[in-house]
Amino acid sequence: MVVPLSAIPPSRDGFYAINNQFLANGPKGFQELKTLENEDMFIRVDFPGVPQDGMKVVVDDTKTAVTVFALAPKEHKHDSSPRNYIYTTGLVCKCCEISAVAAHMSDGVLRLLLSKTQIATQRPLVVKDHAWTGSHKVTYGTDPHDPVLTGRVLQPHPWVKQGSLMSYESKQLQNGCLYVRVDMPGVPKERFTVSVKSGMVMVTGDAPAVSHDSGGRFYSGEVAMLSNPIDIPIRQIKIISKNGVIRLIIPPA
Repeated sequence: MVVPLSAIPPSRDGFYAINNQFLANGPKGFQELKTLENEDMFIRVDFPGVPQDGMKVVVDDTKTAVTVFALAPKEHKHDSSPRNYIYTTGLVCKCCEISAVAAHMSDGVLRLLLSKTQIATQRPLVVKDHAWTGSHKVTYGTDPHDPVLTGRVLQPHPWVKQGSLMSYESKQLQNGCLYVRVDMPGVPKERFTVSVKSGMVMVTGDAPAVSHDSGGRFYSGEVAMLSNPIDIPIRQIKIISKNGVIRLIIPPA
């Protein structure tokens, strides 16, 4: 028998990152926002499971906000469901409008670059969720190392509108195997590792810094426990890694 592992905080301080129980080092949070030196806005948003062509970016009619629609398909028959994401960000500046958007999706992470231009006539102030302040002399962003992003209670993904909200999913199969889905957004498929030691199945993932990311991210965690404290050959575990998600089918010991 193979037993899934519940999310138990590794220390008195809780999880290193409440957005993902497996994140061990690097920037925390489901998103990162940063004002660049040229006053463009860089945004990193985690959309685990979404392929490169699985998202659509729409600029609203006022040119003050962008909305992202993204779909993580049901890649394996044992996934509970697909996942649909909707994310909105924009300006609070009443003297500018969004002039250009560059978007790139890779390994379950969306990176946006928003450019803005000043307009001749100021519009009424419009406030958007996750807004980008528009003062040309004010720098705005999130702190990916904010202590509030560490804690004992894991947070659901705020932009999942349909499907699993959490980074870990397991299912006991009729043949005695255990199916596990683990989100590690930003990790290329060749940078996952799976190991078994004393009956504990562990997954690690190395997500390099891309574009204007404040840093790389390292994930590590135990995802299942064999009923007997023995090691099984890794070749007996079916491993599927794709779009920042690793799926395992672990045979009984």
